[in-house]
Amino acid sequence: MRIATWNVNSITARLPRLLAWLESSGTDVLCLQEAKTTSEGFPAAELRDLGYECAVNATGRWNGVAVISKAGLEDVVVGLPGGPDYEGVQEPRAISATCGPVRVWSVYVPNGREVGHDHYAYKLRWLEALNKAVADDAAAERPFAVLGDFNIAPTDEDVWDPALFVGATHVTPAERAALAALRDAGLSDVVPRPLKYDRPYTYWDYRLLGFPKNKGMRIDLVYGNAPFAAAVKDSYVDREERKGKGASDHAPVVVDLDI
Repeated sequence: MRIATWNVNSITARLPRLLAWLESSGTDVLCLQEAKTTSEGFPAAELRDLGYECAVNATGRWNGVAVISKAGLEDVVVGLPGGPDYEGVQEPRAISATCGPVRVWSVYVPNGREVGHDHYAYKLRWLEALNKAVADDAAAERPFAVLGDFNIAPTDEDVWDPALFVGATHVTPAERAALAALRDAGLSDVVPRPLKYDRPYTYWDYRLLGFPKNKGMRIDLVYGNAPFAAAVKDSYVDREERKGKGASDHAPVVVDLDI
């Protein structure tokens, strides 16, 4: 079973690439972030033509998440139970579903903007709510994983130049402690280092030749419970999909399970 996560940075802009990638990669379940559309505008018909069902949480121009599955789609939960509002709005940043033998969450963790900003405090509250919401699934015997754009680099090795990030979001002790809390709940990072190359980043800024110069970050993560981690037989970052005209600024992260 092949499961992936991908921040597409607008499914409308990326649709031809997404459809081609799903066909060529043989992905069974995709957790998608930053759809930047409404649930009504989501291209469910085009994905259905490829054999995928869609569960979508999207409300407009920003954010938006989905689970796209060829393995079934049951017990869908839209949104983050107990999650905080931001400026009075429950943002579309989480959705969960059971896809055959596996349960997954697709999450788009708030960026945080800058330390001390209201959005940073919101990010930490959101991560605390996520930890509570996934506790039961994490402890279950069924394979379970939280996949998505966490907007956190787990260690200094996960940013291209740690010195440039001192005092910035994505690397602060509080954010990394929130990831550690997920690990304490029984989830582990199932995409190990090193992979087939050094520095397996998943995001590169469009500006200043970020990708050609490999000035990246590893912020797209797959955190699985013990049954999920035990089933992992391979994992990789599909750097090829970051190349060329019309690419997202994130690459897909792919995990193969022996299930």
